Amino acid sequence: MAKTHSIAATLALAMVVGFAPLGAASAQTDETPAASTDDDMARLSAATAKFNAYVGFLNRTLRISESLDRYKSWVNWSAGPTGRERIIYGLYEPYDTKEEAAAALAAAGKAPELPDLDAAMKDYVTAVAAISPILVEANGYYDREDYKVDKMAEGKTLHLKIVAAAGPYLAARAKVDALITSEKEKVDLWRLALIEKREGRSAHWHVANVMLRAGRVMDLLPSNAKPIVDLNAFHAAMVDFGEAVKEMDAFAATKHDAFNVFESQPDALLSKLRDFEEAIDRVKGDARRAGGDQLTWIVNDYNMMVNASQTATMFGD
Repeated sequence: MAKTHSIAATLALAMVVGFAPLGAASAQTDETPAASTDDDMARLSAATAKFNAYVGFLNRTLRISESLDRYKSWVNWSAGPTGRERIIYGLYEPYDTKEEAAAALAAAGKAPELPDLDAAMKDYVTAVAAISPILVEANGYYDREDYKVDKMAEGKTLHLKIVAAAGPYLAARAKVDALITSEKEKVDLWRLALIEKREGRSAHWHVANVMLRAGRVMDLLPSNAKPIVDLNAFHAAMVDFGEAVKEMDAFAATKHDAFNVFESQPDALLSKLRDFEEAIDRVKGDARRAGGDQLTWIVNDYNMMVNASQTATMFGD
């Protein structure tokens, strides 16, 4: 599973998970830093703009990870292609990301300064620029089925280039994914503190709280690169998410129509996640043995919830 950000991420076991759009996530006040007023709002707005630029680039370049996954599905990564494979799938052509890369680089130079993340994003932009033309060339080679003419000679040369560029790309992506998850949570906690300071535990606050808790669970779901679920962390995140949903439901019982269509979605996601929790417990966290297509439905529900969260309190509360 490759990781996207909406920061919604993609599990190559089928999913998309990751960062819920900035402005959608948060947590509870005993975890949040003290919040101020106008100055805080200005800095929060700047942080949101930076993360949105980073997330836009990460999501658009996810196609590269998907292309590498497709390539690895049929080729021997150590030996390279031979032309004698049972099925030769080729790979995917990456999207043009010039605009998104420029926006990400511009954001890296703006406040607020996040030195580790900003540096990692610059390295990631460089890694994307290095691998993209190679994948474009390889995609054309396999689409034209040139390997039938040259007996996979160019395919072998391209393989060496792909492997050489894939290492730095995957390492850079993993580093950015980890840093952006950590830094974004700080921003979301800050955002939640500001909401509570201005509105109390309003409908807006409950939506933000539920989205952060859901995002934490989603970030712990398995991927192709990390198929083993950390059960202790997953169970703890599930407890927190369950409590947040329960609190929101209690609020909704006294504030009818406070959440528009959003109200039932956290319950539906929590139910599916609890089914998955039972399944993953049975196999001691090894998603490769869990079977089924639960993750696909979980991701679909989460992505719908992400979208609905943006307008959840527009007409209520």
